[in-house]
Amino acid sequence: MADPALQITTLTKRFGTLTAVDAIDLTVAQGEFVTLLGPSGCGKTTTLNMIAGFVPPDAGSIRLQGRPVESLPPFRRDLGLVFQDYALFPHMTAAENVGFGLRMRRLPREETVRRVAEALDLVQMSGLGERRPSQLSGGQRQRVALARALVIRPAMLLLDEPLSNLDLKLREEMRGEISALQRRLAIATVFVTHDQGEALTMSDRIAVMRAGRIEQIGTPTDIYERPATRFVAGFIGTANMIEDTDGVTVIRPERLRLSSAEHAPPGTRHWPVRVEHVVYIGPRLELRLRATDGTRLQAEMVNDGTAAWSAGDTATAWFRAEDAWAIRTP
Repeated sequence: MADPALQITTLTKRFGTLTAVDAIDLTVAQGEFVTLLGPSGCGKTTTLNMIAGFVPPDAGSIRLQGRPVESLPPFRRDLGLVFQDYALFPHMTAAENVGFGLRMRRLPREETVRRVAEALDLVQMSGLGERRPSQLSGGQRQRVALARALVIRPAMLLLDEPLSNLDLKLREEMRGEISALQRRLAIATVFVTHDQGEALTMSDRIAVMRAGRIEQIGTPTDIYERPATRFVAGFIGTANMIEDTDGVTVIRPERLRLSSAEHAPPGTRHWPVRVEHVVYIGPRLELRLRATDGTRLQAEMVNDGTAAWSAGDTATAWFRAEDAWAIRTP
């Protein structure tokens, strides 16, 4: 059986009295796309920097393709890196930037030229190799940075919030391009982001981090549909959290239904609510609700032209047991 692309065990990093990464374990299989997701200061970038070799761990082990690398410098770890600011050399052309790693490895000139051309074509930048970074758009610079990471044919790809500097439409476009390219190349990837949408749409698995620890790891469906903790439920998307005597029940807004009648389908959990506000978001509507006991709720529905809710309306909110998820309270 092949070794995993990455295996980190009890990885720990402290900065003075602050424990930035607290004894985490993580395995990334060959060809797998794993995202480290969490708010600022949760330890995700520090974890990536330890994998890359930029920050030494205080404890724990890092294995790449089965070999320990804690003592190896970054350039000996066989990793492709893409940073938030792209880190392109402004005095070099796009082609020269892409070929930099190959020149450092002293590859023959003809092979370097060929591989640079292949890498630029891979990221849809053919014909733009002679432009300098200042002559490229943000999306084009991001493609050059990705080509530079891939041209060395690394065993693994590390991406540190590479989409955060792009506008919304381009960011969404690049999500799809990176995902398709990663799957086409079958290259193991660790992706760092604070953007839940990026994590849900791009990942095979997501590791949600909080205060230096992995709060939950699982597929996007697991993380969204079956959050393990209150923090995960609240950080990934929006969740209605209903206090129970033995814990908290989580119901996503799109699973909370409204009926104008005073009754709900048999076997459902339900209660009367008042519509406080309706938010129009084009393809969908968000309804802010308040129950008679003061609990605030949110429902979401497709804008199919039939919904006619307005502020001040009374309704019955309900959900089926299979649409909710019980979590532990910490």
